[in-house]
Amino acid sequence: MTSKNNKANKKFNIVVGIPSFNEAATIGFVAETVSEGLRYHFPDRSSVIVNVDNDSSDNTKQAFMNAKTAVKKKYISTAKGVRGKGHNFLNLFKYAVDVEAEVIIVVDADLRSITKEWMDLLGRPILEGHDLATPLYTRHQFDGSITNHICYPVVFGMFSTDIRQPIGGDFAMSAKFIRHLLEKQWSGAVKQYGIDIFLTMNAVMGGFKVCQSALGKKVHNASAPKLGVMFEQVIESLLDILVANQDKWVSNGIDQIVKPKIYGDATMPEPQGLEIDVRDLKEKCTASYKEYLPYINELLGPYAVARIENMFRMDFYNLDVLLWTQIFYNLVFKYDKTKDMSDKKKIINTLKPLYFARSLTFNYSTWKYNIRYAEEEVREQALGFATQRYYLWGLYGCPRQS
Repeated sequence: MTSKNNKANKKFNIVVGIPSFNEAATIGFVAETVSEGLRYHFPDRSSVIVNVDNDSSDNTKQAFMNAKTAVKKKYISTAKGVRGKGHNFLNLFKYAVDVEAEVIIVVDADLRSITKEWMDLLGRPILEGHDLATPLYTRHQFDGSITNHICYPVVFGMFSTDIRQPIGGDFAMSAKFIRHLLEKQWSGAVKQYGIDIFLTMNAVMGGFKVCQSALGKKVHNASAPKLGVMFEQVIESLLDILVANQDKWVSNGIDQIVKPKIYGDATMPEPQGLEIDVRDLKEKCTASYKEYLPYINELLGPYAVARIENMFRMDFYNLDVLLWTQIFYNLVFKYDKTKDMSDKKKIINTLKPLYFARSLTFNYSTWKYNIRYAEEEVREQALGFATQRYYLWGLYGCPRQS
């Protein structure tokens, strides 16, 4: 970790981190808005804004340090060649402990919708006793597809907790919680894009006090579903946490879904627009299916294999919630039962075309919907994950719980 200076660190009540890699175009605006919010909402508390960077090559550091802020700034970078959002969080958490921060806030560097009120909505819950504030904002139904179809339904269904944006990117945390995280083992995936789900799941499993901060609409560098390293790292982190903490979700009752307290106005404004190229998505989905077909045939049962084969043969995407949930839970079980890293990688790759197919199925059914109705579809899917936990328990041979 390299920082702007080597002087002894001053103590700060609030630390706001902005993780980045080549975000020179937007980080100045984010830093200035954060500064305005801190001065307005927390004038009596000492604050610092920290750019935790991955040694960007596009003048991100200069854009950050040149931002006109009333609040002090600090730049910290990973070593040359070290990449990963989780590495940035790790540097931020260590710095926050060093300066004895009470509140640690993190916001994305590519935000264009951030307002000064975000600092209050994220920071105040921590000062009032919460340990993790997760974001709650309006997003286009095709944005955040890993959230919609995997991370949200898993947290909802397997832990009976309704956290809508478990990997949203904009969080606030208590000093107690980050110390807890620093005591955990950080895998390679967690040090990359797997960091967000690592935060949320550890808060839920650790019994920490979680809330949601309604931040309005998120405008950022949105994108259609992708199958690159982000998907692999998020899913690896998610699956590793699940299998290492089986006692937290196997055979627990699901009579009541916990909905954390919401700070702010949860009314949904119109989301950021997002155009997707359905033909391109289908081509990528088909290519991924052909690449990983041997894994699908090996890992899934004959009914699922036949349904998926017909879907691709007919070029008609209809991976419904029930089948998607059972496929996912089957692969969780298999991931748990193997210690071979190549087999674990095979399971993650098997999920790729099926996640794409589920995203396309959802897109077909909701493209005419406004955000309110699309959200109802997302929640119905999460309820499917909750009710199908009995199926997962059956794989483990657990008795049905009332």
